[in-house]
Amino acid sequence: MKFAEVEDHMKKAIEAVQRSFNTIRTGRASTSLLDKISVEYYGTPTSLKSMANISTPDSSTIQIQPYDRTSLNIIEKAISLSDLGLMPNNDGSVIRLNIPPLTSDRRKELVKLAAKYAEEGKVSIRNIRRDGIDTIKKQEKAKEVSEDESKDIQDKIQKLTDKYIAETEKVLAEKEKDITTV
Repeated sequence: MKFAEVEDHMKKAIEAVQRSFNTIRTGRASTSLLDKISVEYYGTPTSLKSMANISTPDSSTIQIQPYDRTSLNIIEKAISLSDLGLMPNNDGSVIRLNIPPLTSDRRKELVKLAAKYAEEGKVSIRNIRRDGIDTIKKQEKAKEVSEDESKDIQDKIQKLTDKYIAETEKVLAEKEKDITTV
């Protein structure tokens, strides 16, 4: 595993954390809330985003307009069965989701969920660091790199790890602020 690969894997870990954060409600309507929703369409699980135009006409409403009107009922059912806790309103041509304001208890739960996602990201970054350092140590043992080079690369990997852990903390702080802002 080269140094550039280690950095690339860490960037992907941060992106994964960011995607997880996007699925957490913040009290404002966001189309990313529906990212994980899959609809059984003609026997095939299909992402909602590929089946409908999703928009936010105001800060408390998500509007879903399917490309195929016959799919309205299955989209409505998929949203009802999801863990979003939102009730879809189907008017025959579009589905509207009203985003209720979050209670303080729910905000606390969502902050904990965000912290859990961030911790998973940090664990992933630390695992990438471990794999990178193990690879360098094996190369040192096989005399492919000198002891000094090995130490330099290990130090660089540690600095990179610290940088991306700090980045995860920063992203978490932003998400917590988003969730707690009324």
